[in-house]
Amino acid sequence: MAFNILGINHKTAPVALREKVAFNEDRLVAALRTLRLESGVAEVVILSTCNRTEVYWSGSASGAELTQWLERHHGDNLDLASSLYVHQEQRAVEHAFSVASGLDSMVLGEAQILGQLKDAYRVAHQTGSTGPTLNKLFQAAFSAAKRVRSETQIGANAVSLASATVKLTRRMYSDLSVQNTLLIGAGEMIALTARHFATAGVKRMVIANRTLSRAQSLAAEVKGYAVDLAQLDKELAQADIVISCTASPDPMITKAMAVAALKARRRRPIFMVDLAVPRDIDPAVAELEDIYLFSIDDLQQLVDENRQSREIAAGGARLLIEEEVARFLAESRAKGAGPAIRALRQQADTLRQQTLEQARRLAASGKPTDEVLEYLANTLTNRLLHAPTQALKQASESADTALAEALTRLSLEEPARQ
Repeated sequence: MAFNILGINHKTAPVALREKVAFNEDRLVAALRTLRLESGVAEVVILSTCNRTEVYWSGSASGAELTQWLERHHGDNLDLASSLYVHQEQRAVEHAFSVASGLDSMVLGEAQILGQLKDAYRVAHQTGSTGPTLNKLFQAAFSAAKRVRSETQIGANAVSLASATVKLTRRMYSDLSVQNTLLIGAGEMIALTARHFATAGVKRMVIANRTLSRAQSLAAEVKGYAVDLAQLDKELAQADIVISCTASPDPMITKAMAVAALKARRRRPIFMVDLAVPRDIDPAVAELEDIYLFSIDDLQQLVDENRQSREIAAGGARLLIEEEVARFLAESRAKGAGPAIRALRQQADTLRQQTLEQARRLAASGKPTDEVLEYLANTLTNRLLHAPTQALKQASESADTALAEALTRLSLEEPARQ
């Protein structure tokens, strides 16, 4: 096995740093291909979400080498060492299973991460950067996540970042039925948020997106209105609530745009939540007196309110993860021993064939049956034990206790009964 993970997430770094190492969809495929060419990287998957960027790889490359690659790739004189974590072998498997199951998410037990992990794996697989090692790891992680969902209550009354956003909005406006909502983007996060706002019964919902057809599709689902980004200034002036989550490298809402919107609204306040990494709303917007701007990290306090009830269910989920990890590692080790077992059996079969042929020649020459059988048994025993005996002698001479104990343990195994 050669499972490795290098990552940065909401626990180790603020959004200001996480957004600098995020991979948008356009850059992801190129990054996979570039990294695949690095020495010691046999297979690779990159997961990049609002809350984490993680590199899963198989090969001999070290965490330090992957850190250097990540810093070179993103530039800007980044120093990521203190914010990164590296997991290998068993710990990497445990982490992958925990991420897939939502046990490492900001909102404990949220289900969105599983879809994001599947998307990351799909892109890597289509790019040709995965192989048998990571294929096996990710399929097992998906299976473990499915078991956690079906056998525990970790997903009961699930709270995602989207629903947490609506809950935070209710603290600003107790009656959402009289508020206008502007959602910028049309990706999965905005779609989830739009559905939550639709259920909450907002007065008017507008979906603004670069690709109008995607905005129209989502707007039709939630009974809202779709506009393209050219109308963003106009819609901003009418919005009481603004939620943004796009993959844009540049801010969608600048301070100047916010100032103009407030002027048109005669300074009626606007509640804003920026769910994007990199951020969609210029942080300077928060300086305006009538703007209430929250970033993805600001949701942490609200998220923590849900943790106590979810921790109870998470305890059972973690036990299941331990079982799944143990099973996966045992199966992987068994498969890893396959070539050695086949070679050992082939060698034993060769010795058997040679000894049997010699015994047949003795029988053909007229030797008594008992003598032939005695020859067959003694010769085959001596030939099969020759290599292990020599290895045991060498182990004893070199004080290799591990090998000596292993050979002794094998010799004490009860023969299989036919």
